[in-house]
Amino acid sequence: MKKFLVIFLSLIVYKVTTQNKQILYGFDKIPQGLLVNPGAETEYKYHVGVPILSGISANIGLSGFTVADLFRNDNLDFNQKLNTVLNNLGTNDYVHVNSQIEVINGGYQMNKKDYLSVGYYTELDAFITIPRDFLFLIRDGNAGFINKSFLFSKLSAKIDVLGVIHAGITRKFNEKFIAGARFKIYSGALNITSTGNQGSFTTRLGASNIYEHSFNNLDVTAYSSGIYNSQGDVDIDGGEVIGSTFLGGNLGVGFDIGFTYKMNDQTQIAASLLDVGFISYSENTNNGFIKGNYLFSGIEFQYDAANPNYWQDLNDDFDANIIRKDNTESYTVLRPIKFNAAIKHGFGKSRREENCADMSFNDYYDNAVGLQLYSIIQPIGPRFAATGFYERKITKNWNTKVTYTIDDFSYSNFGLGVSANVWKLNIYGMVDNVLKLSDIANANNASFQLGINVIFK
Repeated sequence: MKKFLVIFLSLIVYKVTTQNKQILYGFDKIPQGLLVNPGAETEYKYHVGVPILSGISANIGLSGFTVADLFRNDNLDFNQKLNTVLNNLGTNDYVHVNSQIEVINGGYQMNKKDYLSVGYYTELDAFITIPRDFLFLIRDGNAGFINKSFLFSKLSAKIDVLGVIHAGITRKFNEKFIAGARFKIYSGALNITSTGNQGSFTTRLGASNIYEHSFNNLDVTAYSSGIYNSQGDVDIDGGEVIGSTFLGGNLGVGFDIGFTYKMNDQTQIAASLLDVGFISYSENTNNGFIKGNYLFSGIEFQYDAANPNYWQDLNDDFDANIIRKDNTESYTVLRPIKFNAAIKHGFGKSRREENCADMSFNDYYDNAVGLQLYSIIQPIGPRFAATGFYERKITKNWNTKVTYTIDDFSYSNFGLGVSANVWKLNIYGMVDNVLKLSDIANANNASFQLGINVIFK
């Protein structure tokens, strides 16, 4: 039981960034765009990412509250703020974090049709539900919740630290259709998973005592890898975790697919399916299980001379009905599958280029508008986002993109992306929720992306 609780406490205190890269998707043929759509258009002979600096991204989303709600320096004390946050939480609020660091990335045009791209990046991905009802139970006790069932299905968490080695091929079948696929080898360094939990806890008025408490159909599991050492003690070594992200003992495979189709010289559609795969965890695993039913009528505080072993009998009775086990068996975790789809329409012909027959979609038009849809499969079900965007080519080497996104975290998320080509360098930067940059603690989500590539056309 102690190990089981440590796993859940780790979920709460673990440093926690969502994976929707709506600004990058389809923007200005940046090489990293192939990671969100392996069927994206490429128009360069080869590219080389500046190691570590070619792709850095971080994103944190908090649904239901902000950091400022709890820690803003005002006249309210912390308990008052906590009460307000708890009262405003919904039953399905959560925290989602994702960050990636691209260690190496490169690509090469093999022939007129095929572009090969390869690389390796590390990733932190964390999803944790906020158990509103259980937080109320901890704060207020159960006296005020008679006959209310607290559902363990509301407790869900999944944290991954991993490395990804990947290789993809993008083929231009004709002037209208481009498609691609990417194969991935995952190397899991650290994982905590507790999903699909079942059962409930209910308090009712009792017959033999004031209250009667029951655990019904309890079935709660927690899996972990990289948290405990061989002696069963919590032991997280940062260096070892980082080292395990490159072909460590926990391996898995997956793939991405995508395409771009030009309906005409102004309008194109694109779609991609990412991270269809799994990781098998077998190194340093430690798993906890709680299962069973139990009816408890309260504690008799008066000493019973006829039964001096009351407390031991109570513990034995609980153990006989609620099974608690640990093991170190291997387990498999699916990657969070992501889906993107977008339509883009270009307009405003560039006068300086309108006589050039070989100009691409992006070069021929100074402006473009469009809509992107995004979905990700999470432990509580699919989550969705919709983004409207406007692209503007300022100069031949300077492009911008403005986005407006609606998702679980915000209805007022405006983003901005800039891509510049200086000599052979492609430098890009993107930031979400720009209206909250001056007060980021008061934002439900925030993200950024940046990178530097060397491109040879």
